Amino acid sequence: MGKSLVIVESPAKAKTINKYLGKEFIVKSSVGHIRDLPTSSTSEGNEKVKSAAEVKKMSPEEKAQYKKVKDQQALVSRMGVNPEKGWAAKYQILPGKEKVVKELQALADSADQIYLATDLDREGEAIAWHLQEVIGGDPSRYQRVVFNEITKSAIQDAFSKPSTLDTNMVNAQQARRFLDRVVGFMVSPLLWKKVARGLSAGRVQSVAVRLVVERESEIKAFVPEEFWDVHAQLTTPAEESLRMEVVKHLDSAFEPINEQQALAAVQALSSASFKVISREDKATQSKPSAPFITSTLQQAASTRLGFGVKKTMMMAQRLYEAGHITYMRTDSTNLSQEALESVRDMIGKAFGAKYLPAEPIRYGSKEGAQEAHEAIRPSNVHVEATDLTDMERDAQRLYELIWRQFVSCQMTPAQYDATKLTVKAGDYELKATGRTLRFDGWTRVQTVLKKKNEEDNTLPFVSQGDVLALKELQPKQHFTKPPARYSEASLVKELEKRGIGRPSTYATIISTIQDRGYVKVENRRFYAEKMGEIVSERLVSSFADLMSYDFTASMEQTLDDVARGELDWKKVLDGFYADFTKQLEKAERDPEEGGMRLNQMVMTDIKCPTCGRPMGIRTGTTGVFLGCSGYELPPKERCKTTMNLTPGVEAISENSEDAETDALRAKHRCGICGTAMDSYLIDEKRKLHVCGNNPICEGYEVEEGQFKIKGYEGPLIECDRCGHDMELKNGRFGKYFGCTNEECKNTRKLLKNGEAAPPKEDPIYLPELKCSKSDAHFVLRDGAAGIFLAASTFPKSRETRAPLVEELVKYRELLWPKYQYLADAPICDDEGNKAAVKFSRKTKEQYVATEVDGKATGWSAHYINGKWVSESTAKKSKKA
Repeated sequence: MGKSLVIVESPAKAKTINKYLGKEFIVKSSVGHIRDLPTSSTSEGNEKVKSAAEVKKMSPEEKAQYKKVKDQQALVSRMGVNPEKGWAAKYQILPGKEKVVKELQALADSADQIYLATDLDREGEAIAWHLQEVIGGDPSRYQRVVFNEITKSAIQDAFSKPSTLDTNMVNAQQARRFLDRVVGFMVSPLLWKKVARGLSAGRVQSVAVRLVVERESEIKAFVPEEFWDVHAQLTTPAEESLRMEVVKHLDSAFEPINEQQALAAVQALSSASFKVISREDKATQSKPSAPFITSTLQQAASTRLGFGVKKTMMMAQRLYEAGHITYMRTDSTNLSQEALESVRDMIGKAFGAKYLPAEPIRYGSKEGAQEAHEAIRPSNVHVEATDLTDMERDAQRLYELIWRQFVSCQMTPAQYDATKLTVKAGDYELKATGRTLRFDGWTRVQTVLKKKNEEDNTLPFVSQGDVLALKELQPKQHFTKPPARYSEASLVKELEKRGIGRPSTYATIISTIQDRGYVKVENRRFYAEKMGEIVSERLVSSFADLMSYDFTASMEQTLDDVARGELDWKKVLDGFYADFTKQLEKAERDPEEGGMRLNQMVMTDIKCPTCGRPMGIRTGTTGVFLGCSGYELPPKERCKTTMNLTPGVEAISENSEDAETDALRAKHRCGICGTAMDSYLIDEKRKLHVCGNNPICEGYEVEEGQFKIKGYEGPLIECDRCGHDMELKNGRFGKYFGCTNEECKNTRKLLKNGEAAPPKEDPIYLPELKCSKSDAHFVLRDGAAGIFLAASTFPKSRETRAPLVEELVKYRELLWPKYQYLADAPICDDEGNKAAVKFSRKTKEQYVATEVDGKATGWSAHYINGKWVSESTAKKSKKA
C-alpha cells in the first residue's frame, strides 16, 4: 500500500502535524494560497496591434462602440472574472509558487490518498479547493480533514472521520473575492478620473474608512464647553480622611458651568456643617467574562499588551500552528466538554473548591456566529506560558493572556462590599462611594482592567448623624471632551458591533486602510487624512448602498447564508452587480448631471509667486497644498506653480486625556460653518487656517506673524555631493534636508531621531531582473536601511525585496564602490539555500542570511575586519 499525502498551508503546521502521523503519511505545505485571480492584464499584444489597424477604418460611432467593448474586455482581463458571463474566473498560479505546485503534483502522483488539511474556515476551504483543482486526478482520492487544535487526539480524531470539500464554503469565499474584485477594479478608475490618480476603493475597506472619517468630523465639529466640580476633603470623628464630591444644590444636580458658580459654592460650604445623612452598605459581585473570540483577543492584546491587531494575529497563528492554542479565527464562545472538564479539574486542584462553580459556565455566542467550533483557548490548560520554550517572548505573553482568560471564565464571581455615603452641608449634598474586595474569585487569575484614576477604595467607618470636619475645599475647572479617537482595538470592536467583516478579515481591514493612505495611526490613535475624507464623502454621495453600514453587514449575513448552502452564490453576485453598475453609471456622469463631484480647488486671495494669479487650496494623494489657478489654462499659458503646506498641529499624546480637548480649544473656528480649522504653515510669516470641512466648505483664514516650523533644530549639514549647505525644508512627504545649491537636487530624509538619513546613491536600473507581482523590473536602491530592490514603476507597484548575493555578483560592475564588498559575500549556506542581503538596525550594518519558506534558517555571514565570517545557531562560527 502506498503512502498518503497530507497538504497544509504552512511549514510550521506541517512540522507539528508530522509528529502525530505515522510513517505512511507525507506532510507537505502549500505555503498559503497557490493560485489567485491575475495580478495584471492577461490580454495579448498581437490582438492590440491588429485592433489598432482596424480602428482606423471605423466611423466615429463604430469607434465609440468599439472602445466601449475593448474597455470592458480590458477590465475583465485585469479583474480575471467576467460578471457578464456567469462569473467565469481565470485563476493563475501565483508568482513564485510554480516550484511548490510541481512538488505537490509529483508527490500526489504516487500517493494513494490525498488529505487536504487546511484551516477550517472559508479561506482554508478555498485553499483546499484550489489545491484539488490544480493537482487534479481522480477526485475520489481526495479527503478533507478539519480540526480546531493541533494536538495528537484532535489530529487522530480528524483523520479517523475525513469528509469531502464543502463547496458551499468555497463558493462563499469566491463570492467575497469577486465582490471585492469588482468594487476595487471598477470604482478605483472612477476615483482616478474624478478625484486624483492612484486612489483605490474597496467594498469593506471604504466602509471602515468612513467610520474613521465620521469620527474625525465629529471631533472637528465638537465645541468644548467649560464646567467645574467641587470636592471637599473632610475628617471623620476618628481622624480619618475622607474625600467627597458636591453632587446636589437645593435638590437639583450641582453642575457649575463657570468659576463664579463654583466659588459661590465654596464660599457657602466654608461655613457649613457637614453631617452624614445616610450610609448604604450592600454586597455586590463581578462575574468573569467569556473566553476570547478573535475580536476580543485583539482588543485585550491591544489594551493589556500594547500589541497591534496584525501582531496579535501573527503571534496567535504561530501558537496555533505549534499546537498550543485552538484556532484563532472564531466568533464563538463555545467550549468543548473535554476542555471544560480539564479546566475545572485544574481549578479545583490549584485554587480550591471555593473557586469552582457548581456547574460549568456556558457563554452565549452572538447570533450568526459563523464557521466557529470553539473559543480561543489553550490546547492543554496544564501548560503554562513559561513552558513554551519553542516560542518567542511575545507569543508567550499572548498565550498567558489566553490562558488566564480561559481559566478565569470558569471560576466563581469576585465578591465585594460596596458603600455609599451621603453628607448634607447647608443647601448642598455630597457623595462618596467605595468598594472593598471580600473574595477575589476569578480576579485571582485575570486582573481587572480599571479606568485611569479608578481604584477600589475602602471608605472610613462613619455612622448616620456623624458630623465631619472640613479640611479643604477643592474647586476644579474642566472642559467637555470630544468623542474618543479609534484605536485599533476600538475600531475592531466597532466593526464587530456593526457586523462589518468577519474574524478572518478584521486584521486585513485594519492593515489595508492604513496602507491605502486614507488614515494614519499616530500614538496608537486613528486620524483621517484629508484625501480619506474627500474620497469617503464622494463614495457616500455616489454609492449610498455600497457605503451603507447596514448594507455591508447584510452582505456579510448573505455570504454566511451562501456558506450554509441556503443561497445560490451566483444569484447573490448577479443581484449585487445589477444595482452596483446602475450606481456606477450614474457616478460616471458629469457633476451637473448628478455624477460624482470633482476634486475642485478652493480659491484664496493668496497670490501666485510666479504669475500673480490667485492660488487655490488643493488636496492630492500626498496632502494639502496651494496650486496656482493658472494650471487650468491652455498649455502655453499654464502656470504649474505649487506651494507646500506644513501641518501646524502634531498628533496628541496617547496617554493625555485632555490633549484632544486642548487642541480643539486652540484651533480657529470656521466663520462659515463653525467647524475647527486645520492649520498649515505657508512660510515663516504666514499661517493658513483651512476649514475642517474643506472642500465642501470654502472657509479659510490667513494669519500673519512670526512662525517657526517644528522639527529638527540642529546645525546645517554639508551636502555629500556638492559641498554646499543642506537645510531643513518641508515637502508633501514631510520634513527633509535639501541642498541650498540650486543646481544640486540632492535631498536627505529627516529620521525620527532628528538626524539626517545617511547619504544615498543614485538608483541602478536592472531591466533583466523582473518583478513577480507586475510587469515592471527591479531597481537597486540605497536607503536608510541599506540596499534593496524596488519596482521600477513605484508607486504604482510597491513590490520590494532583498537582493540575493548571486544577483549582486552578476551586476558587480554596476555596484556603488561602498557596497562592492557585498558581492564577495557567500552566495549560499551549507545546505545550498541562497543568501540575501539584510540590514541590522541594531548595528547599522549590512550582512547576509538565508531563509526557507520565509523563515530564517539561523545561518548568517558578517563582514568583519575585511573578511566574511559565517555563523549558525546550530554550528560554530567558521570563515567563509
